[in-house]
Amino acid sequence: MYLPGHFAETHVEILHQLICERPLATMVTLGSNGLNANHIPFELAAEPAPMGTLRAHVARANPVWRDFSQSVEALAIFQGPQAYVSPSWYPTKQSTGEVVPTYNYVVVHAYGPLRIVDDVAWLRGLVSRLTERFEAPQAQPWRVTDAPESFIEKQLQAIVGIEIAVTKLFGKWKVSQNRPEIDREGVVSELSKTTDADSLAIAGLVRERSKT
Repeated sequence: MYLPGHFAETHVEILHQLICERPLATMVTLGSNGLNANHIPFELAAEPAPMGTLRAHVARANPVWRDFSQSVEALAIFQGPQAYVSPSWYPTKQSTGEVVPTYNYVVVHAYGPLRIVDDVAWLRGLVSRLTERFEAPQAQPWRVTDAPESFIEKQLQAIVGIEIAVTKLFGKWKVSQNRPEIDREGVVSELSKTTDADSLAIAGLVRERSKT
């Protein structure tokens, strides 16, 4: 990933926060036919410190758990909020005209060796934790134990666990840090006029990063 210093986010706790808030990752691996991308929600465990471990599961029918390079680390890409930025929002457009469109976004890249876990007890623990997490906002959260045990056993047999002990963690917070303060204020003002959640989140990050 191209990562200019002014866009780099190096605080592990901030990178972990985004992973937890946006758990659906694009996992990229190298297989016998080239690069392979799978879209998987991950659980983040804090250990081993400081990078932590990513855990998830894939369908047993998915060849990714059998066909991946042992010598090339897997890459999990977590996308945060994103928003288009129009050059017309920059006050400096009026004085110089030297402005162009851009895109603001937040992203985390996590690297590590892919480990396969084909263990029913491990998988039951993982899917139970994921279910409890994602069902928490529901008025009546569904639990794994709500389904017949024979059905759950069959479902667990149809999946395989994967684990990535993170060795490298990179964050890119591209939120107008390269623009003058007056232009950043223009971006915040325009993005704040929308009801789009990502645009509002980017507005908040532009405002926040302007203070540092």
